[in-house]
Amino acid sequence: MTATRQKVRKAIIFCLFLTFPVIMNYFSPALIAMGASEGVINGSLLLFGLLFVSALFLGRGFCGWVCPIGGLQEACFMVKDKRLTGKKIDWIKWVMWGPWIGLLVFLVIKAGGFRSIMPLYLMENGISVYEPTGYINFFLVLMVIVLLAFSVGRRTFCHTTCWIAPFMILGRKLRNIFRWPSLRLKSEKEKCTSCMKCTKSCPMSLDVNDMVQREKMENAECILCGTCIDVCPEDVISYSFSAGK
Repeated sequence: MTATRQKVRKAIIFCLFLTFPVIMNYFSPALIAMGASEGVINGSLLLFGLLFVSALFLGRGFCGWVCPIGGLQEACFMVKDKRLTGKKIDWIKWVMWGPWIGLLVFLVIKAGGFRSIMPLYLMENGISVYEPTGYINFFLVLMVIVLLAFSVGRRTFCHTTCWIAPFMILGRKLRNIFRWPSLRLKSEKEKCTSCMKCTKSCPMSLDVNDMVQREKMENAECILCGTCIDVCPEDVISYSFSAGK
């Protein structure tokens, strides 16, 4: 069952990656800024808001189970599967995200506030890539993602460049403050033999074994993909939908 679950998860994110030319603009921070400058709430902004809400109950489950960019990154594992090591790099995305949020606030104020909602803003018939310049942008995005994966390590884009991750991390932190029931990992430390399979297999390069030993399974970079659950021979880790600690 566990092996099947990971096959299903990977099939979902790989298939969604194939749709990326159609849905790319729904993940575009640039398009949000363009819409904000005209007082328009576009599809990307609506999606980012929905993902923030989803994180209140599902954490970063979107990243592990639905994200098309995650599908591309995990496909890169077949060519070069390199764990992230050394100095933490998670802070990089916050350095990019903060000024971007400031820019959005400035543009919205300058435009006199949001005045309309256009889910298909700048998308012909709902298709993101429908002209030559669109394909240039598409392949530039893919190139950045692949180069990061090959040169730095597993899901580097998630750690350093993803413009959606901060929304979900903040949503998760809000959930942790109020402690309402949500999807999370739980572990039974006493069953652990420290075989390290969970740590070696984590697509986000987290030290899952250390999380188990410290009895602290909550981690801002955890995408709740369940890989650690499915590789553990002792069933130490499991999913839980509960308030947690």
